[in-house]
Amino acid sequence: MKRSRHGGGGGAGRTGAAVGAGAELALSKVPEATALFWLTKVLTTGMGETTSDYLGRVLGPVGAGAIGLFGLAGLLALQFRATRYSAWTYWSAIVMVSVFGTMAADVVHVVAGVPYAVSAAAFAVILAALLTAWYRSECTLSIHSIRTRRRETYYWATVLATFALGTAVGDLTAGGLHLGYFSSGVLFAALIAVPAAARFGFRADPVATFWTAYVLTRPLGASFADWMGASTAHGGLGWGTGPVSGVLGLLIAALITLLSLRSPQRKGGSPSPRPGVRETALH
Repeated sequence: MKRSRHGGGGGAGRTGAAVGAGAELALSKVPEATALFWLTKVLTTGMGETTSDYLGRVLGPVGAGAIGLFGLAGLLALQFRATRYSAWTYWSAIVMVSVFGTMAADVVHVVAGVPYAVSAAAFAVILAALLTAWYRSECTLSIHSIRTRRRETYYWATVLATFALGTAVGDLTAGGLHLGYFSSGVLFAALIAVPAAARFGFRADPVATFWTAYVLTRPLGASFADWMGASTAHGGLGWGTGPVSGVLGLLIAALITLLSLRSPQRKGGSPSPRPGVRETALH
């Protein structure tokens, strides 16, 4: 199977950048953004939230942080070493990004004492900086263009930033604005319908709507997971973070199995843009 060359996209100065980007990836390592993708994504955000809380309570912040950090590093290493998309490898890495992203946001607030509004703004700036650097370097933010090591690095850094931002925003609405977990979940369920309607109803930019929805999946899933796991005294159902994490883990495993059976390996996205042409489409 031929390996596609990395286009310059942006003038002669971009042409040489392809050499330093690393070896081309013959197959895309990011799944299609189907309905199953979004469902699995929302469930992983919920599991990340309750699992982080459970580990923090059982092992303490140091032990939980160590598991989150080493688990994330190990699974991302497997993802980067893979030569093609694997549903189990990819989604396992997403789960650990969710767990560690929650821990990162919680440490900023609980340990450093930074208000949720400030941390949310900071993570938003970090996310914007990553997306800007990614676009300036690669002339695309499309998830269907993850065919080089550099783009894959940008992708996972952006994913981690979205989880941290989403966690901070969800905690801000539930705690800082006193909406509670369930009301926050309803709020984000309504908000995530906006980019969906803009994309399919008004043909809005697919890249912008994708990443907007991607950020919103985090507080959406986490709010409802917190609502199920938190005690009744804190506005939850009192099911416990451990049992909720276990049930969500089983559901995620079933969905990953289904995704692995229904998603044959596909070639990378459309060819890289010609010099001077900006690639923006997700399809």
